[in-house]
Amino acid sequence: MARPLRIEYPGAFYHVTSRGNEQKDVFKSQKDREKFLSYLESATERYSAIIHAYCLMSNHYHLLLETPAGNLSQIMRHVNGAYTTYFNIKRKRAGHLFQGRFKAILVEADEYATELSRYIHLNPVRAGIVDRPEEYQWSSYRYFIGHDKTPEWLNTGFILGYFGKRAVEAGEKYRAFVEDLTGNEYESPLQGTVGSSILGSAGFIEEITTVHVKAMEADKNIPALRQLTFRPSPEEIINVVKTIFVENEKLARQVSIHICHKFSGVRLREIGSLFAVRETGIAEASRRFSLKMGEDKKLRELVDRVKGELKI
Repeated sequence: MARPLRIEYPGAFYHVTSRGNEQKDVFKSQKDREKFLSYLESATERYSAIIHAYCLMSNHYHLLLETPAGNLSQIMRHVNGAYTTYFNIKRKRAGHLFQGRFKAILVEADEYATELSRYIHLNPVRAGIVDRPEEYQWSSYRYFIGHDKTPEWLNTGFILGYFGKRAVEAGEKYRAFVEDLTGNEYESPLQGTVGSSILGSAGFIEEITTVHVKAMEADKNIPALRQLTFRPSPEEIINVVKTIFVENEKLARQVSIHICHKFSGVRLREIGSLFAVRETGIAEASRRFSLKMGEDKKLRELVDRVKGELKI
């Protein structure tokens, strides 16, 4: 079985998810959820984990966490392992509770922490469990907006710090930030993940690849490595797109911008120069195209052909 790419270093941020085996529920009672949260708390005490946001659904969970000691695997062995032991003993069962290994995406915090926290807190709304995120008891959202007293082990200050220096003002602005997308269709920030492993700007991805990934290149059992170490140039992308979108020059341009943004690893300024678009316009054009693909199966299939030709 191919191993996931694990990039660990002091101060790294991650979006972590873990799902129940065969999509089965891993939280069946209030006591289960309280127990899981107690293991998050003990992870902050024993392994210096910093929990920035969380949401416990029925058959999976989401975490946004930071590892000052660079020990993600140790933290997650503790959380998932301790909870599995508790769950199995309580229900007189044996074996795995979670589906395979946990999934962790390394995140450029300054670029994506606020977006990911919003994505995490809107999970129950997207699932149709509640109409408003503050109605859901098992996420960290109520602490962010001041509805409940924040537990000592949960760090809301980092994310709220982007919204203001005063706690009350920051909480109000964060609520408005989340409500802006409540009930609306929007693209998941995780769509920008590269190599199933890293979410960040081109500069961040380049730095992580150079410093942390190059040393792993010889390991053929980590497929994500190729996506990170091999990046097609914008010119290659444009040429391949033209061969598949021959009859629609406007659409070919949109596809080229989107794939360059997601997969070339080239800075936005360079992509913008190539297409005579401001760098802020590149990200927005890519976002709009992602939404367009979500509504058009045939278009997704054609884009997948391009990605296949480029081997990305």
